[in-house]
Amino acid sequence: MNELELLRNDLDTLDRKLMELFEQRMELTKKVGQYKKDHNIGALDTAYEKELLKRRLLLIDDPLRRADVTNLYEAIMSISRRQQRRIINENKRAAAYQDYLKSLSEYRNPVEDPRVVYQGEPGAYSEMAALDFFGSKTSAKGLYQFEDTFKALKNGEADYAVLPIENSSTGAIRQVYDLLAQYECYLVGETTVNVSHSLMALPGVSIEDITTVYSHEQGLFQCEQFLDQHRDWRQKAQPDTAGSAKKVAETQDRHAAAICSPRSAEIYGLNILAEGVNQNSNNTTRFVVVSPKMELRNGGDKICISFTTPHESGSLQEVLTIFTVNNLNLVKLESRPIPERNWEYMFFVEFTGNLAAPGMNAIIRDLIQITNDLRVFGNFKANLE
Repeated sequence: MNELELLRNDLDTLDRKLMELFEQRMELTKKVGQYKKDHNIGALDTAYEKELLKRRLLLIDDPLRRADVTNLYEAIMSISRRQQRRIINENKRAAAYQDYLKSLSEYRNPVEDPRVVYQGEPGAYSEMAALDFFGSKTSAKGLYQFEDTFKALKNGEADYAVLPIENSSTGAIRQVYDLLAQYECYLVGETTVNVSHSLMALPGVSIEDITTVYSHEQGLFQCEQFLDQHRDWRQKAQPDTAGSAKKVAETQDRHAAAICSPRSAEIYGLNILAEGVNQNSNNTTRFVVVSPKMELRNGGDKICISFTTPHESGSLQEVLTIFTVNNLNLVKLESRPIPERNWEYMFFVEFTGNLAAPGMNAIIRDLIQITNDLRVFGNFKANLE
């Protein structure tokens, strides 16, 4: 046995002692949690934790070790606090966990020949996403606003909605996240569409004739560099890109142009004045497929949830620790302000996994115990090509 193996044996011996001490400590913090539950005391005691850390640092002579000891005890206190939250919230969160199990048990199979809605006019990128996901023969209907698609799902007028949720150039589509938080719905799929904007106008109109340009606000953002070259143009945001082309065609305004997809020019009889006017040539929008019911499709490898956290130091870190210890890859973390609660946020999280996998229910239960208002939006197959 060489020196390295001897040292590793010594480490194994020491680690066994550490594990025994760790288990003893967790038994004590379990009793602390039960006491706090019986006396209606919260899990977090900031003053005590600061004092505990201060006392532990006094036990270390080497100042270079103090940062390591701080990290060690912050992790230990986070684990202890999480255990205490489970004890304190055990009954309070039981109903939320049962609601999750109920939605899971009531999942539906994918709808054949579905009624699909999207926001916008024919030719919109959302229509392209719907046809890409469901097939070119799908009956897809455009509605005026994002919320109209959610209402159609709620009222049983549609089986699915296809909505943009983020763009590689301009980030999250905030309205869609807010509506996901507002409506009871589930995510059952995703797809991407490469966005290549063109500037178009009525036949015979030249770029020198333009004084006004229409597009969705995201389209205007994505073409900011091009529009900076024409600062005398008035920029007018519209509900969607294809609707901008429709507006130019209907008004017959020879001083107006639209920024949208080349397909819109074909649909509304416009001429393309400039192609690829978005600054990012690799401009991609991600769309989600929204359903009024949970679905567990084959190949589901991504889970989406939302939650709020206690307005306390370290509460989000406790949540993230659960993903780390269970080897779950966090692929998306988005925050949205909570209306009427200044400086508090709802978090949307996507991570790798399958709801039917062994142990996943236990993970969801742990997350429910240490968060507020947790919702499981569903399980779907990643499709970000």
